[in-house]
Amino acid sequence: MLTQEKNERLTRVGPGTPMGSLLRRYWHPIAAVSQMKDRDTLPIKLLGEDLVLFRDLSGAVGLIAARCPHRSMSLVYGIPETCGLRCPYHGWLFDHDGACIEQPYEDTENPQGNFKDTITTPAYKVAEAGGMFFAYLGPEPVPVLPPWDLFVMDGVMREVCFAVVPCNWVQIMENSLDPVHVEWLHQYMRNYVMDKLGTPEKKRSRQIHEKVGFDAFEYGIVKRRILEGETEADEDWAVGHPVVFPNYLKSGSVNTPAFQIRVPMDDHNTAYWWYRCFTAESGVPIKPQSAEEIPYYMAPVPQLDETGLPQWDVLDNNSGQDIVAWITQGHITDRSVENLGRSDKGIVLYRKMLEENIQAVEKGQDPMNVFRDPAIGQIDLAVEKAKLKGRAGKLVGRAARTGNTTKYSPILEEMDKAAQ
Repeated sequence: MLTQEKNERLTRVGPGTPMGSLLRRYWHPIAAVSQMKDRDTLPIKLLGEDLVLFRDLSGAVGLIAARCPHRSMSLVYGIPETCGLRCPYHGWLFDHDGACIEQPYEDTENPQGNFKDTITTPAYKVAEAGGMFFAYLGPEPVPVLPPWDLFVMDGVMREVCFAVVPCNWVQIMENSLDPVHVEWLHQYMRNYVMDKLGTPEKKRSRQIHEKVGFDAFEYGIVKRRILEGETEADEDWAVGHPVVFPNYLKSGSVNTPAFQIRVPMDDHNTAYWWYRCFTAESGVPIKPQSAEEIPYYMAPVPQLDETGLPQWDVLDNNSGQDIVAWITQGHITDRSVENLGRSDKGIVLYRKMLEENIQAVEKGQDPMNVFRDPAIGQIDLAVEKAKLKGRAGKLVGRAARTGNTTKYSPILEEMDKAAQ
């Protein structure tokens, strides 16, 4: 268990907090490129800051504070100009660096324009990769946007799924260091849900964990498991799959690899991204796909209905089951009352890694996975060919929709329609 003081240190992400200072050393996904296809602005909440993503008339993308520093009107209603975003209240214009470059009435009264030179608003760097916009809120010099494999690999079809999960990001990440929950939450509970939905034919047998293991590696932690009937020669153990520090999980299989990315919006809400690639071996037809054509869709967050009953039809897949496990812990789980067991050693290792990297930042050092070399090439992250004794076969329409957010996949929906 953790003391309340230690729990605060690991979970609070606002400006000036130890964890907020660590997380500001990284690029974080903030939007799918396709979200900006038919709009000029998009409200963004990131690390406790209210921001606006915008595209000006030149096509350049910027990220600035949500409220105009003049009279605090929201710049979500801002008007794009050739360079920057104009507040519609009094016409003040801000460029991508947050400088006020026009103040129409003030400029008329004072042709020297020196008042506007004293006005700035917070502005942050934006970069694009793999159909996603990323933001960097930290100090100079700005690190390289990491070329993680799924964002830069060729010959795949991509899709982006999103949800706002109303809880702290750390309890979501700790789930990724907990292999044993799979046989209970995603198998035993899933079968209970299938009974509630009247579809017992979709039940799964429970795959019993005999051993779990965790190894620190260059980019984070590899988690491993041995299921009943397996040995260390099986890829569930021999390969495993990585938790990429500080907030990525690579999941899926080699045919449908995915990132699950947990980005703190604030202390109590997490922007959850599922970023999935389909290879030709998955059976998904591969065709040219521009960044604006990569599908973006939202996953439902399970709720209790008006009578207090769960939404069973949202709990028949891993994402729904995981989300209820996280949000029912509270906005920030009280780790002072937990009782960790042998299966939780991955969680202990992750917390230790968080603290070590907080301390590195406090000493003025770069934390893990902050890259400075612009010539760095694609970073490949190993994952099983077929996780949990599965087979690396092709996806077949709705048969593939029993795992994670693939239930809601527009790419698989298109395959379903084509097969009819």
